[in-house]
Amino acid sequence: MIPEYDKVHLKFKLNSVRYSNEDIQEIAYSFVKEGLPYQREIGDFLIDWLDKKDYVKVKTSGATGRPKQIKILKQTMVNSSIFTGNFFNLSPGDKALHCLPANFIAGKMMLVRAMILGLELDLIEPLTHPVFDANKSYDFCAMIPIQLQNSVGKIDNIKNIIVGGMKVSSTLIEAIKGIPVNIYETYGMTETVTHVALKSLNTTVDNKKSYFQTLPNVSVYKDDRDCLVIKAPHLSKNDIITNDIVELYSDTEFEWLGRFDNVINSGGLKVFPERIEEKLESKVTQRFFIASEPDEILGVRVVMVVEGNSNNLDPSIFDVLDKYEKPKHIYSVNKFVETSTGKIQRDKTLNKINL
Repeated sequence: MIPEYDKVHLKFKLNSVRYSNEDIQEIAYSFVKEGLPYQREIGDFLIDWLDKKDYVKVKTSGATGRPKQIKILKQTMVNSSIFTGNFFNLSPGDKALHCLPANFIAGKMMLVRAMILGLELDLIEPLTHPVFDANKSYDFCAMIPIQLQNSVGKIDNIKNIIVGGMKVSSTLIEAIKGIPVNIYETYGMTETVTHVALKSLNTTVDNKKSYFQTLPNVSVYKDDRDCLVIKAPHLSKNDIITNDIVELYSDTEFEWLGRFDNVINSGGLKVFPERIEEKLESKVTQRFFIASEPDEILGVRVVMVVEGNSNNLDPSIFDVLDKYEKPKHIYSVNKFVETSTGKIQRDKTLNKINL
């Protein structure tokens, strides 16, 4: 039986202290009045969660457009928590580590999961180098890639880690090989109340490539753009249309290829910038991305944009690319334009170099 959003599990603990609904309200006000900035964000959300409205307002990341606020039903967040809890076999009294900012959906959902599932949640400041007790055992944690990268040597005592917010690099995947922890890359967005699919990063069978597997009660199909469409009745009455181009292997398994907004049609060939970036990421030390510019013959041509003062790269690094994937020009930009969560805003960065 799925609980109602206004019920807090009796075994829920925050920093080792058990709180009732009334106690949570009190600690929330204390965080807002006297807490550090990250604690104030947690306090603001807890106050919103405990008010009489059946929804909360959540800010989208703005990675592919202007950030906006959307309303998400609290019961939908509860439903998502239950499905995540079932997947990871989380039980009342299990311990979780919260190291994400609570002003975005991922950080909010860690709080909701704890209250609904009865987890004992430890709160720490959401730093890129998370500071936590590496000797304490945790059953569950959510991180962004840079946090996981900076914690590789001290996560052995965390049973399950989900990582999302941006693509996980092949360098990071290599770094976590052999670590006795279940680490999953997530697929989802604010509109899907975080993840609806997971991909194992370090527990593949027989070295086979791992693809995203949907959570129970979630199925997928493609629209006429080859973009993913999600059917998740526990999250939305309507199918959720995305701008993510995918390769489907079944109605519950898919491979992410890239954003529809980013696809380059050069000389009649579809080029996926994200795929080129994946091939080059271990060969380029500075940050970069692949884009396009007008071309009289091809219509548009592939270009590369690097962050920094120099665009001098060894031409041999492009040997791993197919002929049509190789950048025809390399531009440099002093500093990439980013969202508040550190995602590169490609269009705004391109505007800085006036292609």
